[in-house]
Amino acid sequence: MTPIEGFSKLTKEEKIEWISTKYTDNSKETTATIKRYWNEDKELQKLHDEFIENTITNFYLPLGIAPNFLINDKLFAIPLAIEESSVVAAASKAAKFWLHRGGFKTEVLGTEKIGQVHFMYKGDSQQLETFFNGIKSKLLEETIPITKNMTKRGGGITNILLRNKSNELKNYYQLHCTFETLDAMGANFINSCLEQLALTLKQEALKYSGFTEEEKDIEIVMSILSNYVPNCLVRAEVSCPVKDLKEGNEVSALEFAEKMVRAVDIAKVEPFRAVTHNKGIMNGIDAVVLATGNDFRAVEAGIHAYASKNGRYTSLTHASIEDDIFRFWIEVPLALGTVGGLTSLHPLAKMALDILDRPSAKELMQLVAVAGLAQNFAAVRSLVTTGIQQGHMKMHLMNILNQMQATEEEKNTLVHHFKKNTVTHNAVVEAMQVLRKGQ
Repeated sequence: MTPIEGFSKLTKEEKIEWISTKYTDNSKETTATIKRYWNEDKELQKLHDEFIENTITNFYLPLGIAPNFLINDKLFAIPLAIEESSVVAAASKAAKFWLHRGGFKTEVLGTEKIGQVHFMYKGDSQQLETFFNGIKSKLLEETIPITKNMTKRGGGITNILLRNKSNELKNYYQLHCTFETLDAMGANFINSCLEQLALTLKQEALKYSGFTEEEKDIEIVMSILSNYVPNCLVRAEVSCPVKDLKEGNEVSALEFAEKMVRAVDIAKVEPFRAVTHNKGIMNGIDAVVLATGNDFRAVEAGIHAYASKNGRYTSLTHASIEDDIFRFWIEVPLALGTVGGLTSLHPLAKMALDILDRPSAKELMQLVAVAGLAQNFAAVRSLVTTGIQQGHMKMHLMNILNQMQATEEEKNTLVHHFKKNTVTHNAVVEAMQVLRKGQ
């Protein structure tokens, strides 16, 4: 195998031929699989091809709907794009559970985004601060061509601070900038502003008479937004009298409430549990973020950083019993957009936002937080009552049957069989063997 030059300049067909012949055992089968996932609408396929570079095909994920979410007294059906069995079912079950217990209440606590200009300065820190205070207004002024439209709508740069980080890294300083980007996630806007701020900073330093020649030579390392947004925060909560938690005959309402609180408390103090606990939250959050064309990797990074903000990784959700009221809530940072990027380009992302009644960014923050809270409630509820595998494996059953290339008749027979039997991979294999031997 030898490296390839100019791969990006090949046609789509040439890329497919190269990857299938060089890296797969059956090039004809590979090519057929790749083309099977193309959209027959050529214009729509072209749109998808241009989302990223070196596109060869589309990678499908199921898009499901979790109905019956009562959020701030309004009913929603929430779209979720995810491959994992039981997530949509669990979210739906949690929505139904809380539908007649007051539903979900949400509140946006802040929408501040952050970006930083990282730079190196060799000299007197007090002189740098004097210089910064003198040029702060010019820094803002020279971003006006970038910010004027955002400012008209009520957004823009909200503040610029000079931060001295030289105790942590020699000669390291930063412009720490905060932004309001309204319904846009704002990454491109923020980065454009930061690059202009960096340019102005460097140019003004060269002209500043208070600097020595060495001090004038500020080195801009990078200018980039941060995906850690602890002040772009949303809260979602459910609550009801403890007695209203009773459902089924597994445990009493009070015992169930106490089990839920203990399970969350364990996730607060035990990082190994907290990671899996929060992963369940992200099952709900990521699925809505992805369905609406937002950046789930940025959301993941920011949320996990937030879970560690006090020096130890801990639960994102909280639970309490006070005055016979059970409360279960989450506060989570979410930098989302409902305009620009894929939200305005991807037909299914646009449809998902339509299903959600074309929310603003603030409204989408609340809906996404609810999805995470619902998913966590459903998971913890299963863990402290029936156990997680009972429901999960029954939902996973169809994946196992598809892996075994089961016929529709075999699927119907085995789904009926496992309504009364425990689902494990081995149990399904054995049941299939018995069924096929008897045919």
